Amino acid sequence: DASGVEAVALALVINSGVTLVKTIPLRRFEDAVRFGIGLSPVFTVFQVDDQITSSPHIAGPTGDTRLMPDPSQTVGLVASPGWALAPVDQLDQDGEPYPGCPRTFARRMLERLAGHGLELRGCYEIEFFLGHRAAPGPDEADPTPAHTGPAYGAIALADVEPFATALIRAFEEQGTGVMQFHPEYSTGQLELSVPHSVGIAAADTDLVVRHTIRAVARNHGYAVSFAPVVFAERVGNGNHLHLSLWNRNGRNLFQGGRGPEGMTREAEAFTAGVLAALPALTAITAPSVPSYQRLQPHRWSGPWACWGRENREAALRFVTGMVGSRPDAANLEVKSMDPAANPYLALGAIVAAGIDGLERELSLPDPVQDDPASIPARKRRSLGIRQLPASLTEAIAELEKSPMLREAMGDVLFDSFLATRRAERDVFEGQDPEDVVRAHRWRY
Repeated sequence: DASGVEAVALALVINSGVTLVKTIPLRRFEDAVRFGIGLSPVFTVFQVDDQITSSPHIAGPTGDTRLMPDPSQTVGLVASPGWALAPVDQLDQDGEPYPGCPRTFARRMLERLAGHGLELRGCYEIEFFLGHRAAPGPDEADPTPAHTGPAYGAIALADVEPFATALIRAFEEQGTGVMQFHPEYSTGQLELSVPHSVGIAAADTDLVVRHTIRAVARNHGYAVSFAPVVFAERVGNGNHLHLSLWNRNGRNLFQGGRGPEGMTREAEAFTAGVLAALPALTAITAPSVPSYQRLQPHRWSGPWACWGRENREAALRFVTGMVGSRPDAANLEVKSMDPAANPYLALGAIVAAGIDGLERELSLPDPVQDDPASIPARKRRSLGIRQLPASLTEAIAELEKSPMLREAMGDVLFDSFLATRRAERDVFEGQDPEDVVRAHRWRY
């Protein structure tokens, strides 16, 4: 519905996890759908601090890509009157897919999944900081949180109630919808869940969700941070992916089967593929240096490469849902992910790993029903439970060893992503944790 829309923000997420936009007036939207809007390919190797690195395929000021908005996923933004947001794919000037485009990669993996007769339905469940930002500058003070708890508390909700009311109203009116909203554990932290979408819409909706939260916050005098950690030494923000697989008969394959916890054989193999790839996936799902201040034991961040029913310390939490709701509700939650992750890269890489599990007919180990940190180290090893990488350096090393993800992403995207991760590691690893947090706090 174009009613009231005057301008459209064409949005893409680059390898640094930063969302970029180019804006056009509504009258140009039809032409943009046909011919795109230009953007230099060098943004593929931009870092989170706006510095530029290079990869074997991308460097320098030459070349062009075309941002091609997807009309079917364009959403009018209720909290930003006159505006709509359109996710884009990137093409080259000959109309061919640009091999460094994260959204095109995710769509390609979803098409491969469809070749197995399966459809992914999912959503990102996002946590964020709400508060008042100090005057920007080199000596910028820490922000003042909109609430100081208690965690999940009614008092915290009362502190942000006008914001929460406007936020829920905006999501409902623009058709995004809300599943639940609540104050979270950390100071100033809130969490929002939206309904599951089909395929690429799960990642597209994540862009709409973030922009809507920012707009409502601005309208109420607040600032928002989606950084993995907003305050050093405190619990960070997650952006967990919930997903389920559905067959051509409209059946959720995460329930009603004979596999672990009622999974079908396909759901088990897919999950086992994701589990096997978790160490390499971590560079994509926790891609920043401050991500590893969050991805630690005892913070419900999913730092352990294991799975379990309703185990919030496991990287893969299996959610069965309430009796009676399971045909629709049963799903897999990937917890070892934060909002620095590019939602398209993360979705595509997780699907690629799941397809690898399907094609290799992998099986799951026994579920872990305890806090892995409480299990003696020798027993953890015997059970095959390992902690995920504890630094970006470790995560990069795991990704470099993954021929499966290189093949899925293609050399251009894989190498450019690694180039940006190495460059940010070289800048930020080893710095004081407070300085690292400050450098990333307002970038996502």
